[in-house]
Amino acid sequence: MESMITKVLLSLLVPGLLVILFTRVTFNHIVGLILTVALIAAAVYAGYTNTWFLYIINAASLTAGFWYATNMYNRSKKADIHEDE
Repeated sequence: MESMITKVLLSLLVPGLLVILFTRVTFNHIVGLILTVALIAAAVYAGYTNTWFLYIINAASLTAGFWYATNMYNRSKKADIHEDE
């Protein structure tokens, strides 16, 4: 049971944080999302995520992380535009 609780907590946090991290590193929120989805797909293929419940939690975390990364990306673009004026 402890293993499932750990998987749920990590599924809530890690995908969203990875999208944000990859967005910061690549300066593009779409690339950050694609890299994160690729990592999660590799984890699913390796057998670390094996229930539909964890798939849904991963998707929700990805969505929240992508939303935040998109807002962060748009704020930085807007700041660059105003900086050039």
